[in-house]
Amino acid sequence: MANLWGGRFRSGTDKKAYQFNASIGFDCRLYKADITGSIAHVTMLGKTGILTEEEAETIRCGLKGILEDLEAGKLTISGEYEDIHSFVESVLTERIGETGKKLHTGRSRNDQVALDMKLYIREEIGEADSLLFGLLNVLEETIEAHTETYMPGFTHLQKAQPVTLAHHLDAYFEMFKRDRSRLADIRARMNTSPLGSGALAGTTYPLDREYTAQLLGFDGAAANSMDGVSDRDYLLELLSACSIIMMHLSRFCEEIIIWNTDEYRFIEIDDAFSTGSSIMPQKKNPDIAELIRGKCGRVYGDMMSLFTTLKGLPLAYNKDMQEDKEVVFDALDTVKDCLELFTGMLGTLRFNKEAMKKSAGGGFTNATDLADYLVKKGVPFRDAHGISGRLVLSCIEKGCTLQELSLSEMKEECSLIEEDVYEAISIAACVEKRNTKGAPGPEAMAKTIADNREYLKQ
Repeated sequence: MANLWGGRFRSGTDKKAYQFNASIGFDCRLYKADITGSIAHVTMLGKTGILTEEEAETIRCGLKGILEDLEAGKLTISGEYEDIHSFVESVLTERIGETGKKLHTGRSRNDQVALDMKLYIREEIGEADSLLFGLLNVLEETIEAHTETYMPGFTHLQKAQPVTLAHHLDAYFEMFKRDRSRLADIRARMNTSPLGSGALAGTTYPLDREYTAQLLGFDGAAANSMDGVSDRDYLLELLSACSIIMMHLSRFCEEIIIWNTDEYRFIEIDDAFSTGSSIMPQKKNPDIAELIRGKCGRVYGDMMSLFTTLKGLPLAYNKDMQEDKEVVFDALDTVKDCLELFTGMLGTLRFNKEAMKKSAGGGFTNATDLADYLVKKGVPFRDAHGISGRLVLSCIEKGCTLQELSLSEMKEECSLIEEDVYEAISIAACVEKRNTKGAPGPEAMAKTIADNREYLKQ
C-alpha cells in the first residue's frame, strides 16, 4: 500500500514503525464524517473554479458511493491503510480514476482530521444528550410516583432530617440537567470549521471557507489557521463533561448499592440488572451499579490522559494529537453504555416504602423540628437547640424516640411544651411544613414537578 506522502522518501517505513504510526484501527469510525467533509470540500472546489463542475460532481458521486457501500456492508475498511483519509482517497481513485487524486486539493490531513473529529463529536454529543434526556424522563416518572414516600435525608452518611424519595431523586434531576447544559455549551463553542486551515498556514488556493462551514452546519470558519488544526479544547471540555456525568452516575449508584443492602432494604434491584454468586446461592449482587461506579475512574483516566498529552505541545499540529481519538472514543462509549444501563436499572427499581418510612423515624431526624416548635413558642433558637439536644440525649439513655417521651418528661426540659408537640414532630409534619423553594413539602414539590415537566417539554 503506497502512502499519500511517499514522494520525498528514498526507502519505506519500518514495518513496526508503520504500524505504530497508523491510526486506521481506531479512526475507522470517522468514515462518515470524513466522507461528509470531503463532499463539502469538493463542492466548494467546484464552486470556486479550483476544480471543474464536472470533476467535482464525479468526485462527489464517487464519495457517496463509497459511503453507501460502507453503510450497506458491501465495502470493508482495510487495515492495510494508514488512516481513514488514505483509505477513502485510495478507494475513490480506484473507482473513478485520476480525478480522485484531485480530492485533496487545498487541504491537509491536519485540517481534515480536525474537521472529522468535530463532525463526529457533534453527533456523539447529540446521542449522549438524547440518553440523558431519556434518563431524565424515567427519573421524573419516579419522582412523581413518590412524593409521599418518606425517607431519611443524610449528611455525613448519618440520618439528618426526613425528606421524601421524590425530593431526594430530584437532586439528581438537577445534576443531569446541568450535564445536558454542559454538552450544549460545548457543542456551541466548538462549532467552527477548521477546514481550509491547511497544514497550519492556510493555502494559496482561493478557498471559500465560509461556504464549506455553511454546508457542514458550522457557525463559521475557524478564525486562525494554526488554532484551527491544533485546537483540542473542545475534546478536553467534552472529557470533563463526561467525567462529571460519570461522577453523578457513580454517586447515584453508590446510594442504590447502599439502599439495596440487607441493612437498609430500601429497594430491590430487578433481576435483569443483578447477578449471583458462584458459591453462595442466596446472593443477588448489584453488579451493574458497581460497574458503572467503577467505570467512572476509567473516564477520569481518559480525561487526564488527554490533558497530559496536550500540556506541552507547541503550535501547530503534532503527531501526539493522534492520541486524542482512542481516549475520547472510549469515554463516549463508556458514558453512553452507562447511561443506557442505568436508565433501565432505575426504571425497574422496586422501592420498599415501609422500610424507608420506618428508617425516616429513626435517628432523631425530627430533632430540628422540635427546636423549631420551641422557637414558635418564643424560645430563642440557640436555647431551643440546646433543649432539643438534651431531650435527644435523654432518649438515647432511655432507648426511645422523641415521640415516645411523655409530655411530663418533655416539660422537665421546657414548660412551654404542650400536647401539640407530638403532631409537630411527626415525620409527615416534618416534611409537609417545608415548602420553601426546593424543599420536600407538597407545595414545593408540586412546583418542582411542574417545572420539571415544562423542562422536558422544551
